[in-house]
Amino acid sequence: MFRWLENTFALSGSETLTRAFRRLGWIGFWTQIGFGSLPVVLVIYALISGRTRGGNPLIQYLTLADLLILAFTTVWSYHYTRLAQQLAVPERRPSRHSLQRAAWIGVTAAAAGIVVSMLVTLFEVVQLLIYFLRAPQAGVPVIQTTAAGTATWVSAADMMSLMALILGMFGGLIFLVLSLWLLFRTVALVDPGDGE
Repeated sequence: MFRWLENTFALSGSETLTRAFRRLGWIGFWTQIGFGSLPVVLVIYALISGRTRGGNPLIQYLTLADLLILAFTTVWSYHYTRLAQQLAVPERRPSRHSLQRAAWIGVTAAAAGIVVSMLVTLFEVVQLLIYFLRAPQAGVPVIQTTAAGTATWVSAADMMSLMALILGMFGGLIFLVLSLWLLFRTVALVDPGDGE
């Protein structure tokens, strides 16, 4: 079974790998720009309008880390397109090991971004769940004063934050799939003239 799969996806040479890196690099780049710009716009809007709860500092740091990972994966997608240009020139062709390393870095960054997004989403949902469990079951007021006199509130900014995290996670998932595909293509590369 695996031999058939390996023969089916075996590459004929570096031209196919060049096309794969170019095409998937640009797909990943524009996907990251598309899905990554929405969370950035939502975060900027929330900061400018002052519609944030303040919240847990751990959530804020993890959200910042998630945005930084998203920026890195965007740059790394662009790096894939530069590798495709190097593959097109036989004198500048990188080794299979460096191509695999580049794909592994992309896989690791995408997986880290997804894990951080999931953690932040989990923390945000737990925090919202606690607020909703404290509220009367007949409805949820925008501002609720508890017996201790402290105000807890849930607003549209909370939903914006969750939407930004989910969109960022979706972009990271697409980048992970593309990086795994490139990794598979470099591992399946059968090119006796690549110097290894």
